[in-house]
Amino acid sequence: MAKLNVNGAVMEVTAHPDTPLLWVLREQIGLTGTKYGCGVAQCGACTVHIDGQAVRACSLPLSAVNDSQKIVTIEGLSPNGMHPVQVAWRELDVPQCGYCQSGMIMAAAALLAEKKNPTDADIDAAMTNICRCGTYNRVRAGIKQAAQTRQG
Repeated sequence: MAKLNVNGAVMEVTAHPDTPLLWVLREQIGLTGTKYGCGVAQCGACTVHIDGQAVRACSLPLSAVNDSQKIVTIEGLSPNGMHPVQVAWRELDVPQCGYCQSGMIMAAAALLAEKKNPTDADIDAAMTNICRCGTYNRVRAGIKQAAQTRQG
């Protein structure tokens, strides 16, 4: 048994310590917004925040997380409405198929929490998520729009 602080709620889960956090979130807790893509932390579909940092949940074992760390999934990113990144994504039609987008949004939100007005180089360095549809130009535009919304 392990205790996790997920989206502001401390909960107990029963899983083997080597179980990836992704599967605990999806199968034990029922938060299916975090997606499985590659299983080796390369694509970023499984991105969540742990203490504000973007982390790939598919390769992080349950034993590496404790209840003093704050885990935020796409479902908990903005509990009282939509995060500026989500608003920009909707307004600019960023997703095509949409599968990778929860991870993209989480990575973009972590970037904007760290850098209020990221440069193209900042975006390139932070956004290592893979999109098979190739919506990278719209992702960049969405991040820039969300940054402006947050500043204005």
